Amino acid sequence: MNPFWSFRARFLAGFLGCVALLAYAIYTQLYQGLEPCPLCIFQRIAFAALALVFLVGGLHAPKGTGARQVYGALVALAGLAGIGIAGRHVWLQSLPPDAAPSCGPPLSFLQETMGPLELVRKVLTGTGNCGDVDWTFLGLGMPAWSLVCFVLLTAWGLVAALRRPKGRTRY
Repeated sequence: MNPFWSFRARFLAGFLGCVALLAYAIYTQLYQGLEPCPLCIFQRIAFAALALVFLVGGLHAPKGTGARQVYGALVALAGLAGIGIAGRHVWLQSLPPDAAPSCGPPLSFLQETMGPLELVRKVLTGTGNCGDVDWTFLGLGMPAWSLVCFVLLTAWGLVAALRRPKGRTRY
């Protein structure tokens, strides 16, 4: 990372990275016909949450260490949630087809028939289509790339938030 980048620039760059990833996911859905599974939807929500933290932090651009640490904690929270969801998805895709969970009803039906906590539990157990690999790039499926991006964006945000501002010395 360039030491001359400010907190604001780093957080706004993180925001743009999240927006680009979400835009590509929507593009693949609308123009390439890749229907997202429930775990894909939750990964999008985690990217949106991370984007929101980056945007608010970038616009706020706090000078104090305490506020920067709060943004670091929020980045870690959103990033770790995304890492957990994407990791679960990668694991489901690594299972042999006969060991993958059976297909369940669509997410819209689950939303109408379940409470929020039960819905989250049901989605995180995965459905048969969560195990399908419909898209690859350099040998990795979309959930694996999401996992890589969550790790990189979380590390980027933590370095930006926890790095001492220019001109500050430790006594």
